[in-house]
Amino acid sequence: MPELPEVDALVGFLRERAVGHAVTGATVAAISALKTFDPPLQALTGRTIDGARRHGKFVDLELGDLHLVFHLARAGWLRWYEELPKTVIRPGKSPIALRVRLDDGSGFDLTEAGTKKSLAVYVAHDPADVPGIARLGPDPTAPDFTLDDFAAILKGRRTQVKGLLRDQSVFAGVGNAYSDEILHNARMSPYALAANLKPDDVERLYRALRDTLDEAVAGAAGRPPEELKDGKRSRMQVHGRTGQPCPVCGDTVREVIFADSTFQYCPTCQTGGKPLADRVLSRLLK
Repeated sequence: MPELPEVDALVGFLRERAVGHAVTGATVAAISALKTFDPPLQALTGRTIDGARRHGKFVDLELGDLHLVFHLARAGWLRWYEELPKTVIRPGKSPIALRVRLDDGSGFDLTEAGTKKSLAVYVAHDPADVPGIARLGPDPTAPDFTLDDFAAILKGRRTQVKGLLRDQSVFAGVGNAYSDEILHNARMSPYALAANLKPDDVERLYRALRDTLDEAVAGAAGRPPEELKDGKRSRMQVHGRTGQPCPVCGDTVREVIFADSTFQYCPTCQTGGKPLADRVLSRLLK
């Protein structure tokens, strides 16, 4: 799943390649991906892309008083073409969900792999009309997001920090992968309760949050879309590295498996050497 750093890089890429060009066609190949009907998708045709912004994990292309907003979800991606194929896309016959053609012949497809279709496309007068954007919490990479702001969010929450970091209504843009990396950087158990963190713990987690995301944003910046996935994987220290040695201490990276996801951690760095039980509400094994 693309998270804040990759989406930020995609926005930067589109700002460079698409802004200033007019949309000459927009075609939906997966009807379930289009979540709005008014304004219609066809209203984008003839409009110039004036800007590109990120809201959490949402990409927002500005076209006058309209916005083309999309969320790539777990298995979605953006495929850019300097010369967009002229082949007709057939609904249900390819992974393409949306195709956008620009006035210089370039354009992009939004694609989604797998059978679970969650990619979402919106045409709106205001990005705040998109429910997912309206619910977003603060952007943890914003210059004005301070330690005091972070501490106030955590105060009194009897919620595991892993789940809190992933909650888009709490922190916009952090997902499963980067929450693993943040907690590893902070040397903190995924099961630690936010309400139980001491001031030094809160500051350590805040610094890890900022540093991990800032480094990832810098590492992804300037990369074309086709390089972002591999670039993300190469930066991971624990996420997706089950069974491999931790690059910090050499211990074996372990994982916890849930119904629809997994997370990874280092016992030595994060849990005092004790493995976590493989259940959502479990505590450290004794």
